This record gives sequence, structure tokens and C-alpha cells, in this order.
Amino acid sequence: MSPRVFLLSPAYSGGQRAKLLLSDRAQFPLAVRFRREGATVAELYAFLSGLYFRGKLAYTEAFAAPPPGVPASVVITPGCGLVPPESLITISQFQAMAAIPVDVAELRYLGPLLEHARLLDEACGAGCSFILLGSIASAKYVEPLLEVFGDRLLFPAEFVGRGDMSRGGLMLRCARAGIELNYIPVRGAVRHGKRPQRLPRRP
Repeated sequence: MSPRVFLLSPAYSGGQRAKLLLSDRAQFPLAVRFRREGATVAELYAFLSGLYFRGKLAYTEAFAAPPPGVPASVVITPGCGLVPPESLITISQFQAMAAIPVDVAELRYLGPLLEHARLLDEACGAGCSFILLGSIASAKYVEPLLEVFGDRLLFPAEFVGRGDMSRGGLMLRCARAGIELNYIPVRGAVRHGKRPQRLPRRP
């Protein structure tokens, strides 16, 4: 495998599942532990996003090939830039992140993202590719990352036309089967395509 680092788009932090997670009355194990000592970005985003983020985590674990000393994947976060999925955050940190819009016009989001992307690029070297596991239909991830990584910013061609849940299911199946998706450059790619056929039911 050629060296690559996966870039995982964040989960939405303003929905009902986030409110449930932050509720003082929530008694499920993740919420209780989150209040007491914090939780990892992977745990929190997997809870918020469900199948989609779980698919990203399984896929990156199956096909990890980072350069030496570099994480196999990093998560795009509002206000904190790019962080490894295993990074521990507290409730106060999560609330601060949730208050920052994921928008290129928001400097609190854009500044750390660009800074960390440049540091990652320096650490990885010119021979590394960066695979965006997220939507390329919006500029909120694509434009800042293209500014730093250029033509080495790739994404799975099979994502075009699929919704979040379909992408998550596809990545889980690929991880289990050991079949990697086809990566193409983000620059110049078709960002909105015809919806593909639904994934067949697993037996």
C-alpha cells in the first residue's frame, strides 16, 4: 500500500442525540463516563452519527497505511483542527466545539484546520495521499484541504451520489470483505452524481 492518511469528516453535534448525550439525566454507560472523565472523539462521533462514523472507523482500521510516526486517521473537528480518533475530550471541550460552525467563513474553524493540515503534510512528506471520508459536495471540508494537499487529496469514487448511511454501510462491508474502494482526486471530480443502486441486504 502507498502511504495514506484518512481524513474523517465530523458528526453533527447539535441534534437530539447530542442533547441526549449531554443530559444530566442520561444513565447509559457512555454518558455517565463522559460526565466523569471524558470520552474519545471516536466514541462520541460514533454515538452521534451511528452507522456512518462506525463505517469510517472500521474502514480506516482495515486499510491503514500511514507514514511512520503519523496517525492512520484524523478527525476534522470545529475549533480543534485535525485530531486522532482516540483523543480524549471532556464535556466542556465538546460543548465549545459544538458552538463553532463548520463553515469556511468561521475563523475559529478554519484557522486550526489549516494549521493542522499543514503540520500533517510536513510530517507525512510528498509521497503521502490524504483520503477524505466525507462529503465533497460542500466547500466546508474540501476547499481548506485542497489548499494544503492539492492533488494528493483523494476520496472514494463510490461515494458520489450516496447519502451518509449508504456510505457507512458500504465502508463496513468493504472493511469486512477486505476490499478497498477506488480513490480519485477531489480536484475536478463530479461532486453530485446519480444515486447508485441500494446496497443489497446482507444475509
